[in-house]
Amino acid sequence: MWEYSDKVREHFFNPRNSGPLEEANGIGDVGSIQCGDALRLMLKVDPDTEIIEDAHFQTFGCGSAIASSSALTEIIKGMTLDQALEVSNQNIADYLDGLPPEKMHCSVMGREALQAAIANYRGEEWSDDHEEGALICKCFAIDAVMIEDVVKANNLNTVEEVTFYTKAGGGCAACHEGIEEILAQVKAERAGPGEVSPPPACPATPEAPKPPAKKLSIVEKIAKIQEVLESVRPMLQRDHGDVELADVQGKKIYVHLKGACSGCMMEAATLGGIQQKMIEALGELVQVLPSSHMPVEA
Repeated sequence: MWEYSDKVREHFFNPRNSGPLEEANGIGDVGSIQCGDALRLMLKVDPDTEIIEDAHFQTFGCGSAIASSSALTEIIKGMTLDQALEVSNQNIADYLDGLPPEKMHCSVMGREALQAAIANYRGEEWSDDHEEGALICKCFAIDAVMIEDVVKANNLNTVEEVTFYTKAGGGCAACHEGIEEILAQVKAERAGPGEVSPPPACPATPEAPKPPAKKLSIVEKIAKIQEVLESVRPMLQRDHGDVELADVQGKKIYVHLKGACSGCMMEAATLGGIQQKMIEALGELVQVLPSSHMPVEA
């Protein structure tokens, strides 16, 4: 289980600046619900001074995504656009007194949303459609340019670290070789032309290939889903809400949100947090949807 700082918990349970911003004149959308995280950042910018007068967010993601987005809006209010562009994903994590390494991609997503919102305000083109670089991770649609930028900005050295910061490599693992090539390229650039990189260590005896993860039977899958729901239920019940499993159809998991959770303004965030836990518990990409989205039988 990950350890979260008090400040992360505070911004998750009481997020600042959540919801639409009617007077927004700069909007940035990043991520996708299919990949498990999506964020919209809305800015109200004074056209004369380019000072960010207000900032709101809407996110579909885990608790760390909510906390990171909330923190970002607090950091940038009162800044000029140029000052805001200097805010790094590490600044967001530091503001929250740290994030678990496995959740650093949430702060990276916040940084991207900020860039996208500022570009939108200025009428500039900003896209994450991967036209700039080769697509490396097909599971999470992460391209070479993004991986290289994040590796350089955060001084990353391993595939595992890249996964923590971008999600790349966290699915089927077919892209690990491509990630290693980018890491090697950045390492060579760091060494510089006048320096000699240390020779590679003698290869150890190759490890036996890991057996593929056992595919869960439908009974095992439902049992794990119920375990996840049981783990989040006490938190929801403290706020006079609840959740129960409605149906499982392939990679779609339908749940009933009950009590105060039904129709709550944070319903999408609650579902996103449950979805992230489901992905981690099941070891596969799934989508958690409200029971109202269940297909109607003819």
